This record gives sequence, structure tokens and C-alpha cells, in this order.
Amino acid sequence: MEGATQPQGPAYPDVTVQLSEEDSNAYHIVGQVCRALRQAGHPEAASEFAATAFQLASHDELLQLTMRTVDVH
Repeated sequence: MEGATQPQGPAYPDVTVQLSEEDSNAYHIVGQVCRALRQAGHPEAASEFAATAFQLASHDELLQLTMRTVDVH
């Protein structure tokens, strides 16, 4: 298809986060992602992720940001 964009992977594909359906609390998700980013050597990305995440209006937007940022399992 002309003009169609291909889906892109996460900005940090080297960082994997396991999200559990048991604890999908926004604070838990932000904490998991920030911790994983810091451990992978991306502290600036962790700070930027947290700042952006806490400005979002919905849980769905947070999940979308998470999937654009790290590899989610």
C-alpha cells in the first residue's frame, strides 16, 4: 500500500518488561519500565518515560507509551 507506514518497534528493544495482569496499576507499570530502563543503562529515558507517563489521561495511553518505549511481554 502506498503511503502506509510500517509499524515500528519500541525505542529501546534491548529492554524487556514483563507486565502482569495481576498488577496493572499505573504506578507499578511506570516503576517496572523505569527500573528496567535504568538497569539497561538508559537513566535519561527512565526519567523522560516517568515524566510523560504521569501526564497521560488514561491507562490505555500508558500502555501504548510503554509498548512504544520497551519490549513488553
